[in-house]
Amino acid sequence: MTTLVTGASGFVGSAVVRELLKAGHAVRVLTRPTSDPRNLDGLPIDIAHGDLTDRASLERAAKGCEALFHVAADYRLWVPNPPALYQANVQGTVNMLLAAAQAGVARMVYTSSVATLGLNADGTPANEDTPVTLADMVGHYKRSKFLAEQEVQRLVREQGLAVVTVNPSTPIGPRDVKPTPTGRLIVDAAAGRMPAYVDTGLNLVHVDDVAIGHRLAFERGVVGERYILGGRDLTLKEILGSVAQITGRPAPWVRLPHNLVLPIAYLAEAWARLVPGHEPMATVDGVRLSKKRMFFSAAKAERDLGLTPRPVQEALHEAIAWFRQNGYCP
Repeated sequence: MTTLVTGASGFVGSAVVRELLKAGHAVRVLTRPTSDPRNLDGLPIDIAHGDLTDRASLERAAKGCEALFHVAADYRLWVPNPPALYQANVQGTVNMLLAAAQAGVARMVYTSSVATLGLNADGTPANEDTPVTLADMVGHYKRSKFLAEQEVQRLVREQGLAVVTVNPSTPIGPRDVKPTPTGRLIVDAAAGRMPAYVDTGLNLVHVDDVAIGHRLAFERGVVGERYILGGRDLTLKEILGSVAQITGRPAPWVRLPHNLVLPIAYLAEAWARLVPGHEPMATVDGVRLSKKRMFFSAAKAERDLGLTPRPVQEALHEAIAWFRQNGYCP
């Protein structure tokens, strides 16, 4: 089976490629010519260059493929040019799915995010059916992914596309080359640059378990359904404490109120706008998101797909080991 994977050079996408190769797929990847190729070095894959905004390049990449994993997305909590993010995440998703359908791709998996899901006010884990609206989306990234997922559901309903949606929580592990915002947090904590924390929480999952979840969704998922690919809920204090234990550094003990961090984020974003290519150390949307605990239940994926996520401590160990080996932190 020839399978096309978008976003294959990225953190999650490269894990999906590896999982599909293990499962016997002939993998073709869609990357931009400027993408960092390190995560794909040495893999037995066919490389097609293209862009989600270039429909012709997508049609060429999808030709002859029987399956699609659309993992690509512009994942930034701060963007100097928001329309470009919507163009990639919303219109780019529509472009890719329609190009795949035109090429005769029989089954597709779309990578959404838990960012599109509702949250429970009491902090208990949310699931795929927790109520949510566009007004609940904080920031351009969450709004773009919410709108993209709505477009996917529309294509399933109106055009009969065979798409299964997966909603990964917060993946961690090896090969986070960029790194992701959570990867940067782990790097800073491992390097002793996180002396304080805010009261928030995340659902952490090994990136390779997210990849396994993608494969299982392709093999067992119901078209039109969505599945949370998650692991374990942890407060930020618990995450930083685990990193401290692994690295032998003291755990942060100062808890910062959100209202103190918010002005710092505004200043960081203002400075980033003045310095081309500079990303803020904290973002306004990130601070606003941290006011709620992003806790989720992967019970549906565990029950219906057979996903069995490994202990999160193992994921943290592997993430820190990879960052150390590749010079991200001491």
